[in-house]
Amino acid sequence: MPNLENCIIHTEDPKMHKLLEIAESIATSKANVLLTGESGSGKELLARFIHGKSHRSSRPFFAVNCAALPEGLLESELFGYEKGAFTNAIQSKPGKFELANGSTFLLDEISEIPLFLQAKLLRIIQEGEVERLGSTVSKKIDVRLIATTNRDLAKMVEDGEFREDLYYRLNVIPLFIPPLRERHKDIEMLSQFFMEIICAENGIGNKVFSKSAKTKLVQWNWPGNVRELKNVVERSVLLTSNRELSHENILIDSSKLKETEDPGLKPGMTVAEAEKLLILKTLEYTSQNRTRAADLLGISIRTLRNKINEYKQEGVCV
Repeated sequence: MPNLENCIIHTEDPKMHKLLEIAESIATSKANVLLTGESGSGKELLARFIHGKSHRSSRPFFAVNCAALPEGLLESELFGYEKGAFTNAIQSKPGKFELANGSTFLLDEISEIPLFLQAKLLRIIQEGEVERLGSTVSKKIDVRLIATTNRDLAKMVEDGEFREDLYYRLNVIPLFIPPLRERHKDIEMLSQFFMEIICAENGIGNKVFSKSAKTKLVQWNWPGNVRELKNVVERSVLLTSNRELSHENILIDSSKLKETEDPGLKPGMTVAEAEKLLILKTLEYTSQNRTRAADLLGISIRTLRNKINEYKQEGVCV
């Protein structure tokens, strides 16, 4: 992601500009923020942007990837521990919540926190205090909490995989980052931005994209979003000797380019069949995020749930 340290987000997309306006307007508050969006879309970068615009920006930004640590290690990393709390605890250690006192703390992939730790996290949010493992003393802390997820937390609450009370505590200010495939202007702008950085870092003369190369980049679905775009540009630039990158020099699988027409829609389909296809494809498009799918379809989440239940009764795996 570009300019992570300076909290700069490069965009030419109107939806992203609106999102940044909202993010900046709430940056100085203490309210918890829930950032949702696909993997690689820039959730951590937006969290750093909010921190950089807040009154806490003089303090270091703290972050923990909840999916990257096993349960036992995650608990001690978050809450800290006292000497002797467990076998290898040869000395006391503060957790990330203590260290982030007075600053911003990002819980990346919050959906991966196990239920028993969710209860401890809820207490920290409610009471504003943390207790190390092996201790009976609580310490007051002042932490601005930002959480991210690429999953549908509302659906996880329904399925008993995420605490409802914690969900509402985190979801005070929900911000959704649209996927890169919905931001065509950003695809071109970021491609050029990454190319210039990569050429400079590797001592290569400036290169340019041909019209056909730009078309190929825009037509790609970008399942990995901005992270994938950066990787594709870097690979294409370093493995191409030409100054101008052509369609063939963009090293992505052209067999997976977006179809301009939906092959599933056929003449003679009933309205109900077309509706089902549209709903299922929208759910697939949003990685089963029902809230986002309902928003795109222009229907209520309740209507979407009813439709999904109908399809399940028909034997459709949703």
